[in-house]
Amino acid sequence: MVEALLKTKLVTFEEFIQWKPESNRYELHQGVVVEMNQPVGKHEDIICFLNERITAEYLRLNLSYGIPKTALVKPPESESAYSPDVLVLNRPNLANETLWEKESTVTQAASISLVIEIVSTNWRVDYLIKAGEYEEMGIREYWIVDYLGLGGRRFIGSPKQPTISVHELIDGEYQVSQFRGNDRIVSPNFPEFSLTANEIFQAEWLV
Repeated sequence: MVEALLKTKLVTFEEFIQWKPESNRYELHQGVVVEMNQPVGKHEDIICFLNERITAEYLRLNLSYGIPKTALVKPPESESAYSPDVLVLNRPNLANETLWEKESTVTQAASISLVIEIVSTNWRVDYLIKAGEYEEMGIREYWIVDYLGLGGRRFIGSPKQPTISVHELIDGEYQVSQFRGNDRIVSPNFPEFSLTANEIFQAEWLV
């Protein structure tokens, strides 16, 4: 069953969601099933670090947000479904999500406060495909955390270096601000966030 679906040229979201196993991480990219590689330790460290710091911030602000473990983001007009590294949901709007109860899937920008993707070897997906689809959905804020500086030079400059690209939706288009080294991250959703790019790259917990 797995091999048959992976070899299928195009798959609908309904076929994908009925098949997707719980034990492995898969995404649907414009009708193509993609098996996601197991993240390396540093990748997971950054996920844990960001989850903790963002959770602390929205609790401090008394916001009705939440960070799910395996929820999917589905662009309404595309046969795609993405599993972000960090997904901050606006929980009150989940009542309007028809796919939430059974599929743990959101399709509305109003349900999504922030999406974060941490770059691995297939950097083009984060910088090109997901940025385009998240923008079209109207997601207000999207981060690309490129802790190894893998992205193309047209995205992170030359020479390549670790970079966090914060995409903010303004008049229907993403405007990108980039942060490196000791630059403090400027987040539209969390304007008082005090982390620097290096603190995120190092992902060191305070004792």
